[in-house]
Amino acid sequence: MSNPPGLRDSKKAATRLMISNVATGLFLERGFENVSIDEIALEAGVARKTVFNYFPRKEDLVFDREDEGRELVRQAIAARGEQPPVLVFQALMRALVDEQHPMFRINRRPIQFWSAVADSPALTIRARELQGTLADDLAAILADALGRPHTDPEARLAASMLMGTLVVAYGEALRAFRTKRKVGEALAGVMERGFAGVNAALAGTPYVEREATPKPPRTSRSR
Repeated sequence: MSNPPGLRDSKKAATRLMISNVATGLFLERGFENVSIDEIALEAGVARKTVFNYFPRKEDLVFDREDEGRELVRQAIAARGEQPPVLVFQALMRALVDEQHPMFRINRRPIQFWSAVADSPALTIRARELQGTLADDLAAILADALGRPHTDPEARLAASMLMGTLVVAYGEALRAFRTKRKVGEALAGVMERGFAGVNAALAGTPYVEREATPKPPRTSRSR
């Protein structure tokens, strides 16, 4: 008998995570350019084809959490009720920081990871590409929430400012860790300043303010 869909999906997710963890360990130890797909497959105990089935590009073995981030944002905005989508996004980011989600957890591992990225031209280029892609995806999610086209300039402005805020805030948190400053304060300080700028730029739009409930039309009374 074949495995039920839920079990198959769980096994696939576990295999994908295992391959990614093996690859990341090798990259941190020896450098991205110095590790081949064949070596990753051998270390992970899988076929070379299996690695490519899960990760079409070698760089994807390094940046493998963006889908999780997109899904968290989609779920939060889908359940937003009457709350403006940008404010929902900001609340989600604050919650992820407070709960020390891996996306915002700052310790020696992320320091090593981003140092490896900085040392690799290919990974540096891919990181910049992903930042643009994620901003485009966020703009589409925000626009969809209000029934607007994906080209809506207000959605694109909001998304680019939000992504820029997170990138700068995360970078400041890494620097705070290296210099033994309070990481949480460094991260939150930049993030809140950036969020305030987004809210000011989008003031008067339904991205940051609730849409006014239309009043029922007045009816004239006959005398």
